[in-house]
Amino acid sequence: MTKRSLISAAGAMFLAATSPSLSHPHVFAEANLEVMVSADGHVEALRHVWRFDDLFSSTVLLEFDMNSDLALSQEELDQVGGVIHESLAEFDYFQFVDVDGRAVTMAPPEAILANYEDNQLIIFFESKPQAPLPLKGSIAFGVYDPTFYTAIEFTEDNYMSVSPLPASCARTVVRPDPDEAIAMNQDKLTEAFFEDPTTNDYSKLFATRLELTCS
Repeated sequence: MTKRSLISAAGAMFLAATSPSLSHPHVFAEANLEVMVSADGHVEALRHVWRFDDLFSSTVLLEFDMNSDLALSQEELDQVGGVIHESLAEFDYFQFVDVDGRAVTMAPPEAILANYEDNQLIIFFESKPQAPLPLKGSIAFGVYDPTFYTAIEFTEDNYMSVSPLPASCARTVVRPDPDEAIAMNQDKLTEAFFEDPTTNDYSKLFATRLELTCS
C-alpha cells in the first residue's frame, strides 16, 4: 500500500501526519483509558479504547472494504490496525505520561486491534512503561493529538480509571479550560504555536488528563 493510499485510507487522522497547519479537529473519538497497576504498586500498562465518529468510520470502511460487501473481515480489520499502528508511531500514539512534570517514555504497543460495530470503528491497544514506573509523587496520564486534528474525548470522568486504585493515591480528572490555559501560559504560546502546534509540546495543556497524587 502506497503512502498516498495510507493517507486516503485513514482520512483526517492520518492527514495530521502530513498537514500540521490544520489546527482544529476534523476527527472525533470517544476514548477510554485504564491504568493497570501491579500488586507492588507499579504502572503495568495503559489500556486504550477509542470509538470513532461515524464519518471517519465510514471513510475507513469504504477504503478497506476490498470486496465491497459493506463489512470489514478480520483480514481487513488487521490491515486497518496495522495502518493505524504505523501512522501513530510518530506521535507516540497520542499518549503522554508525566511524573512530577517529567515525561515518561512509553514502549510502543505491540499491535493495534480494530473492530467495526454499529457503524463505528473501534480500536484497542495497550502500552507499557519503558522502565519501571512506581506510583509515587504526582503522575499525569493523557491522550491528545499534538496537531489538534483529532479530538480524543473522555465524555465521562470514569472513562479514565485506575485498576486497582491504591489506597495511597488520590485520583482526579482534569479538564482544562482553553481560555484559562492560554491565559496562564501566554508567555509560552507564541504565534508560531498557533500556526503550527506540532513544533512544540504545549498542545497537551488543553488535553483532558488523569492525575494521581501518591504518597
